[in-house]
Amino acid sequence: MTAYEPVVEAYLRLVDAAAPGLVEGLYLVGSVALGDYRPGASDVDFIAVLSRPAPLPVLAAVHRRLPRRPYLDGAYVTSDDLRRDPALAAAGFGVHEGRVHRRDGGCDPVAWHTLAGDGVVVRGPAVADLGVWTDAAVLRSWTLDNLDTYWAPWLRRAARPLSPLGWIDWGVCWSVLGISRLHYTLATGRITSKTGAGEHALSVFGERRVIEEALRIRAGKRSTYRNPARRRREALDFLAEALAAAPG
Repeated sequence: MTAYEPVVEAYLRLVDAAAPGLVEGLYLVGSVALGDYRPGASDVDFIAVLSRPAPLPVLAAVHRRLPRRPYLDGAYVTSDDLRRDPALAAAGFGVHEGRVHRRDGGCDPVAWHTLAGDGVVVRGPAVADLGVWTDAAVLRSWTLDNLDTYWAPWLRRAARPLSPLGWIDWGVCWSVLGISRLHYTLATGRITSKTGAGEHALSVFGERRVIEEALRIRAGKRSTYRNPARRRREALDFLAEALAAAPG
């Protein structure tokens, strides 16, 4: 049994007991689908296809009873949602770090493209039979917008003197590999894992120590930096360069 299977099995037992027949399809995306699941570090990302509208208290109760780690995070959608641009998905529910929240509307296209290309079937029809919507132009536009509206402001905040970036391992790993993933998508039109993104960054930007550091952290290895201030500076420099060099 893989490290993520117990939480998936526990979820299905709980949701089936609470609302029989509600979840007619369950698909894993994210690091599990992309072959980069890391026990102790990765979440288990899912897309659940519902047979009928779901009551929030029922779903919230199910997720509260799951183990705290790994988080089972994702979105509750309909089969119709999967066949159209996720930005047009009906209002529903999402789950982040075990907390269920109302989703007023759409999802992002990365999940749909990951599902279409690499999704893992836990319950329901084969992915090929779902008719999952994909559109390279929309994925590209969303990725560029994410860089402009999320990552550029985030980097400005991270560059402030009191920002924790560079001082703690997760900040280096998450940010360096996160921007690298978007760079990969813009360069290739495909989705890759965090590890794949780091390998892509090394091939594009050269043998940067801070990229290798992010990959080491991702693999659960110890830092090679003795000076955290240097690591912070090199991380910020790489992030700014990668942001500026993203294929437009």
